[in-house]
Order: sequence, then C-alpha cells, then structure tokens
Amino acid sequence: MLPFDRRFSKNKLRYLLQCILATASAMLVLMLLNTIVNKVVIASLGASCFIAFCVPHHRASSPRFLIGGYIVGIAAGTLCYWLAKVPWPDSVNFLQSHSDVIFGGLAIGLAMFGMVVTNTEHPPAASLALGLVLSEWHLVTVAVALLEIVMLCILKKLLKPILINLL
Repeated sequence: MLPFDRRFSKNKLRYLLQCILATASAMLVLMLLNTIVNKVVIASLGASCFIAFCVPHHRASSPRFLIGGYIVGIAAGTLCYWLAKVPWPDSVNFLQSHSDVIFGGLAIGLAMFGMVVTNTEHPPAASLALGLVLSEWHLVTVAVALLEIVMLCILKKLLKPILINLL
C-alpha cells in the first residue's frame, strides 16, 4: 500500500477542502477567460494551481514568484518564438529545420536563467515559455496567461486564511 502523508489522517477534511478550492478556482479562471485560446500555454495553470493551493504559505506561492515567473517565462517564450520565425540564411539551415527544438530549449534555458537572476522561480513558467514557442503566438494568449495568474493570486489571497500547507 502507498504510504500516506502522516498529517492527512488528522486533516482529511482540510486536504479535501483545499483540493476542491483549487479545482473551483481553476474552473473559475478557465471559465472567465475562456482559455481555449491556446491549450498548450494555458496548461501551465494546472501546475501553478498546485503550487498556490498545496503550499499557500510558502514563498514559492507568493505573487512575486507566481506573477514574476510568468512575466519572465512570457518574455523568454516570446523572444524565442520570434527568433524561430526569423528567415535564417542558408548557411545556418540547421536553425531553420530544427527551430522548434532549438528555440524551445532556448526558451526554457532563458526562462530559468531569468527567474533565478530575478528571484522569481516558478517552474510552470518555464513550460509556459516552451508552450509559446511550440504553438502559435498571439497577444491574446499572452494576455490570458498573465490574467489567469493574477486571478489565481487574487483567489489564493482571499482563501489563504483557511488554507494550510499540504506539503
């Protein structure tokens, strides 16, 4: 049998409540923003919800890390998306034929570097950067991603008094 968190037996209802609140918050954000815009990019919301609601009192779930990480991820992903679209000369044909791989990897690396330098580490933001390179970039997608993380931060702040760290 899988070992359970020893705090679970004393806090079953809290664990359940928090997961329900995370689910409801994600559903609310998704409904309000109609995030069918770009599923690859918006998927980072799931991991951000996990961090915000599983460790609500940890610094990793503070707005600095959630919003700051998304800003850095968006900047890295946007830069790499546009670099991938550059019509590279024939002498660097490898860039043209493998642009998703090269610039997708570069987006992750730049996002990581930007987040550690600015002290805004948020791992889902690296996946956001990759998603911006691998899918069709739209300003609406970027705006929705920023709006979703801001809304998530607001919901978490409102619910924080009743939340506990689950990890």
